[in-house]
Amino acid sequence: MDNSNIAILSTVINKELYKKSSQLFPSNIQKYVIDGINGMHGLDSVFYMMKMLRGRNIEWLIMADEDVLFENTKMVFDIIKKMESQNYSVCGIRDGGLVSHRIHNPYLINTFFSIINFKEIEFIWNKKEVLKNQYCIENEFQDDLSNLRGSYDTFSIYEPYYCFYIWLRRNKKQFLFLDSNQPFQEDKITNAVYFEDKVLLYHTWYARSYGINKKHTVRINKILELLKFENKITQNPIVFKHKTFFIIKSVGKLYKRITMRFQIMVNK
Repeated sequence: MDNSNIAILSTVINKELYKKSSQLFPSNIQKYVIDGINGMHGLDSVFYMMKMLRGRNIEWLIMADEDVLFENTKMVFDIIKKMESQNYSVCGIRDGGLVSHRIHNPYLINTFFSIINFKEIEFIWNKKEVLKNQYCIENEFQDDLSNLRGSYDTFSIYEPYYCFYIWLRRNKKQFLFLDSNQPFQEDKITNAVYFEDKVLLYHTWYARSYGINKKHTVRINKILELLKFENKITQNPIVFKHKTFFIIKSVGKLYKRITMRFQIMVNK
């Protein structure tokens, strides 16, 4: 497979953890980072991703948070081959019914790990249309959910970024959903993601707490030990930082508060 058109992107809030986890990322592909320390994440990160990566000749984009620890990176390329041959546009795990603390929409994915056909999405990209899709319709999607082990809500719009995936589904883009569970007795948070019944990666969650909170630091370090991690490689990703994002968001929130107070006064 030609890796020149494959890239991996992480929205990073914990640089210390990224320096470690990125050493376990698939090799020989371009690595990109969106600096999320200023609060950029979720849907804002998706929009910034589409802006900054357009025109870079990327066909397949792997999206992985810094708390994703890969066990078998070669599987990523096997997944891409399957997506390519079977016309899948998006791959990930359902955001409900699999992980005990994710009880939201099973028709959509959680962005901690996904693979998207970036070239295909880039061609149809329309930010305004994406924003119009933050709603659910009863029985719109016909997925077989009978094998889901946990709780879920098919009408959930819990995450603001859901509109991105709902928009893709309404544009008839096919989703490849991977299986996931929580394999450790002593760690009720970390989940494993599988491809063809083999562990692809572990998602540890709580990236923000690594190096700060003892419980989560110890827990994540145990997974690194399990993977026989050795801190050797220095990564040099291309980093994108929206320098005015925090100011723009703060002004926007202030404007909303003032507008709401004004409306309350008018309605009295």
